[in-house]
Amino acid sequence: MLQLLTFLVEKLSLVSKFKLFESSWPDGEDLDRERHAQRCPPLPLRRGDQLEVPRSLFTHHGIYLGDNKVAHLIPDILPVLTNDEKLIGSVITNKRLILGCIYKCATVRVDTLEDFAYGSNILVNLMDKMTTNQAFPNETVAKRAEKLIGAIPYSLLWNNCEHFVTYCRYGCAASRQTEKFCECLKSIIRDQRSVIGTVLLGVISIVFFGMAPSTTLPTILIPFTLWMAG
Repeated sequence: MLQLLTFLVEKLSLVSKFKLFESSWPDGEDLDRERHAQRCPPLPLRRGDQLEVPRSLFTHHGIYLGDNKVAHLIPDILPVLTNDEKLIGSVITNKRLILGCIYKCATVRVDTLEDFAYGSNILVNLMDKMTTNQAFPNETVAKRAEKLIGAIPYSLLWNNCEHFVTYCRYGCAASRQTEKFCECLKSIIRDQRSVIGTVLLGVISIVFFGMAPSTTLPTILIPFTLWMAG
């Protein structure tokens, strides 16, 4: 029981410090990011620059197109519900974004630099230092982004805003935020105390809700799966 409590405390601490979709920068890079961070209006940007803005739970990415415009992939439910271009083109609210995530519908859209930044710091081309892939010329990057403008399928882990910008800039869609999440998930699955915790929760559900397929099967199958995966 003591081991289980220790395990739960460790995981709660991990979750409290872990930003689900934040880029995994090596030690020391945070200071470099802060030195390069810019408040709107930023220093002169070049067409094709890759921009990042930190949000509360993730880092949002986009491609600068020039003339104060940014192309970025963002979940949005409105294109599913209406064809009103004026309404769709308005600033995306959190409700629209969340419903877009659930429905797996997104749009590569062009917004002003200010709307894209949403009051956050702007970070420019920092991923160039973190990848071995050579970036395309900036004009090529911008043109690749412009070709993708419009509705696009969305996946929180496998086709998000970071996949969009890395595809445009490096020709290979990838997401450090997804990699970080998967590593965290693997560490939890590999910890055999997850099995004990799952069994305990399953027993509690059986005690409270009785013996039924909806409670008994998960109590057996989930711990077994975690044990085999670990």
